[in-house]
Formats: sequence, structure tokens, C-alpha cells
Amino acid sequence: MLNRFRMRASRRGARYRPLYLRLSFVFLLLAIALPVRAQDREDEIIANLAGGRVIVHVAREVIIFAAIDQPVEPNSIPPRVAGVDSSHIAVLFGASEWRIPADPKPVRLDRKFQRLGGRERRDESAPGEAEPDLELIGTGFLEKLRPLVAQLHHKVDFSPDDAIFQMVIIGYAPENYGPEVWVVEYHMDQQQVATRGEEYWQTRLQRPHFTQLYPQEKHAPHTLVESRYPANQRGPTLNEMIQGNDPRITSLAREPRFEKVLENLRAGTAQKAAPVDSVDYMRAVVPLIAGNSRFIIGTMGEQRGLDWVIPPSEPVEKAEEDKNRPPDAPTLRRPVKP
Repeated sequence: MLNRFRMRASRRGARYRPLYLRLSFVFLLLAIALPVRAQDREDEIIANLAGGRVIVHVAREVIIFAAIDQPVEPNSIPPRVAGVDSSHIAVLFGASEWRIPADPKPVRLDRKFQRLGGRERRDESAPGEAEPDLELIGTGFLEKLRPLVAQLHHKVDFSPDDAIFQMVIIGYAPENYGPEVWVVEYHMDQQQVATRGEEYWQTRLQRPHFTQLYPQEKHAPHTLVESRYPANQRGPTLNEMIQGNDPRITSLAREPRFEKVLENLRAGTAQKAAPVDSVDYMRAVVPLIAGNSRFIIGTMGEQRGLDWVIPPSEPVEKAEEDKNRPPDAPTLRRPVKP
């Protein structure tokens, strides 16, 4: 998997991500990160990458999610959760933390995220794009990442097909659209520019690419959804374990209320599963598949918002309001139903 990359930043400004030299993506999965060295090592910046998986169960009247930490190397950072607007959270993977030599405090993408204004109405979006309110969230992280990535001026042996940063957005869409889960990927590309002597590369962060995981296609079964970073992590998904009657999963069916939840998951009617029983089921099953890995479990309610079952070690910051946004601008907040 990916983890810490060391990159020389130009003295003209150091801000984005240290990237691993990739011998292959397998080396990254094994957490073998090789530093990209520059002649002048004074201005190196380092990106700490988070790896792991997110499992989401959209049950009746509640979304339950779990994030399991699968480190790239010792002392790597865990997946972190950020509040991105009044009805969505995001689980962050990849280069979500940056260390700049001139600043003892790391740049964390889960901190001080500013929520931008949005539009009420959702229209049809093109493949790879998202609805306007989600695009605004994606743009907010793009603007935080872009100045960091722009300071990578040495060639990085890194595939443009691999996301340097990825987040899973979980929450409720406006206008009673209901629960939704999206994966947002950020890729970069590099181009060599003419210089005298030492080679110089221009690094550009591309616009985010959106993939909707939930709701599934019309008439498709409603099951657990899962996202991993990097995407080619080995091992079955929790849904595959359930459908394959894995002994670790079937042992929980001895409890009648869990048996009913499993029946809904196997039948593709996860959205009908009882909310309390579904939360307790996730609380019971996640430790079985996480093993010794750290994990968090939370819930999202349409009116209650985020609640923790197994909280992270640090509190989650809420998104900051855009101070330049007019007070009468449209909002994505839904009125509370009586």
C-alpha cells in the first residue's frame, strides 16, 4: 500500500506530498516505500498515507459505517473522519497528512475544512462527476491539496492510475433523496519542463473523480458496500464472507436478531434490516474481521447526524462555514421534520 513519500520541494515553496518511488504497486501494499532523493535534501516534504477499508451498511433509518486501519508501514496514520457538511462525513485515505520542514505542525486534511455554499436542486450528472453539493466538497479538498502537490518538482515514479488521495463520503442527499455513499479519487500527473542543468518537473493535481457506491443501480440488490485503499488489497469483502457463509460470520447467527440481519443482507434487502440490531451486528462482526487492527464504528442519521459506536482517538471537527457566503444564499440543510 502507499504510505510515506519523501520528495524534495523547491525552495520556492514547499507544500505537497511526499511520494513513494514505486517499484510496483505490490511493493506499496507491502509498505516498502522508497524515498525519492534530490541533490538538496534541505527542503523535503513528507506525506503520511492512511490505508485500510470502509464498510457501510445502509439499514432502515440509519447508516452504519466502519473504518479499519490497515497500515502501510509502522507508525503510519489511521483513516480519519472529517465533517464535510451538515449531512455528510468523509473517511480519508492516502495522503491525508503532510509534513513541511518549515512548519513543525503537520498539514492535516481532516482539519479546518471549510464548507462551501451549495444548490438545493440536484440534476443529472455525467459519469465520473457528482451532484453539485458533492462537487463542492470535492473542490474544497482539491484546493487544499493543489498547492502542496504543485511543489513536487522532482520526478516521482508513480502511476497516474493510482489515487494519491481518496475519500469515502457517507450521508444523506438533499430533497429527501435518501442515503448515499461515494468514493472520490484524486490523481496527479507530471510533465518535465525545460531547465538548465537539473531536471525540473511540473506536478498537477487533477480534478476529483466520483464513483457512486450507494444507492446501487435500480433493481440491484441492496447489500453492504465496501471501499479499500489501495483498491487491490487482498482478501474477501464482508459481503462476500456473508454470501459465502464464512464460519466467522455464521457463528453470529446463533443470536436470533443477528440471524434476521443476516437474512436481510443475504437477500439483498439490507435497507429493511432493523436499525438497532444492525448497529449491534456491525459492532459484533467488525472485530472478527479486523483482528488486531484498529477500527472505528459510527452511525449517520438523517436528523441526528453523526454518532459514535466505537469512536476514534481524536474528536472529529465539523466543517467550517464559508465566511464569504451571503447569509441569504441557498443551503443544503433540510428543515427538521416535526
